[in-house]
Amino acid sequence: MLIEFFDLLFSYFSPFRLIGYLTFRSAFAALTTLLICFAFGGRIIEFLRKLKIGQSVREDGPQTHLVKTGTPTMGGIFIIISVVIAMLFWGDLQNRVVWITMSAFVAFGVIGFLDDYLKVVRHNSAGLPAWAKLAGQFAVAIAVVLIIYFTGGENTTALYIPFFKDPVLDMGFWWIPFAVLLVVGESNAVNFSDGLDGLLAGLLIIVFLTLAALTYITGRIDFSEYLGIPYIPEAGELTVFCLAAAGACVGFLWFNAHPAEVFMGDVGSLSLGGVIAVISLITKKEILILVIGGVFVLEIMSVIIQVLSFKIRKKRVFKMAPLHHHYELLGWSEIKTVIRFWILGGLFAIIALSTLKIQ
Repeated sequence: MLIEFFDLLFSYFSPFRLIGYLTFRSAFAALTTLLICFAFGGRIIEFLRKLKIGQSVREDGPQTHLVKTGTPTMGGIFIIISVVIAMLFWGDLQNRVVWITMSAFVAFGVIGFLDDYLKVVRHNSAGLPAWAKLAGQFAVAIAVVLIIYFTGGENTTALYIPFFKDPVLDMGFWWIPFAVLLVVGESNAVNFSDGLDGLLAGLLIIVFLTLAALTYITGRIDFSEYLGIPYIPEAGELTVFCLAAAGACVGFLWFNAHPAEVFMGDVGSLSLGGVIAVISLITKKEILILVIGGVFVLEIMSVIIQVLSFKIRKKRVFKMAPLHHHYELLGWSEIKTVIRFWILGGLFAIIALSTLKIQ
């Protein structure tokens, strides 16, 4: 929006040309979301508290979590709102992938909102039925993937793997089901990682900062050629979105740090998880995103292993799934668990970035 407005003023006042620089707009998008969260976060939390939109806590989990019952949830709403506002101001609204990303972001947020709303109304941790929640996620994922498939370039269905300069194969039509499963899987993996004060917000900051670097170099022909990664011109604009999301997560973490004043809820975790996968599809980092979000992969794998083990062997592998609860029950404090998982998330991000030159 601001690009078009200041475009008219460039000839009158040359400093306005700064608005045209991607790095400038990305930085100010992050600052915008951060300030919005700081300015309105407290008021939104108080509003949620007055509406009695409180979190229901599982009784079979760590007993230290029972004191969190009634803490306002659905805080992901002000992450979504702040990012959308920042993109309307600082994003290039004529860019195709910006609208694809924002549409997926909001659509997954709607599914999460419905799930959170039912949890609040019923005063328990059961929201949407599992089939309804998955049906909604698959519907959004299929729509987004088909749009990318039919409007993308020649590399859309190519599969790139870390350490290989060229695509290992062109998946053709089979890229569609692969991409759909990736989006749904990533959305749920991020959702499972939301269970401790500050855990998910901190991990998402790391992931979005990493994605910001990747989207920037992917949209630069000089950098992409030097590193041997696919050049996707439109993808550079997603740097604005990634830094806006990182800024929003920092602002949310201010209120979500232990002891949390508000929880993200599914409205935040599903939307942020889904959009991470969508960005990976657009930038051709479908495999690398599994490394960047390595902690999310570990979390969802722990749930899958736990369920399969109990159904087949009638035994549990972990004391509790997802994985972060397992370590809590082993005796780690909540803060120690969160910080160690943050460190692990940072290591995964470093490993992912290091693969760019090793190919």
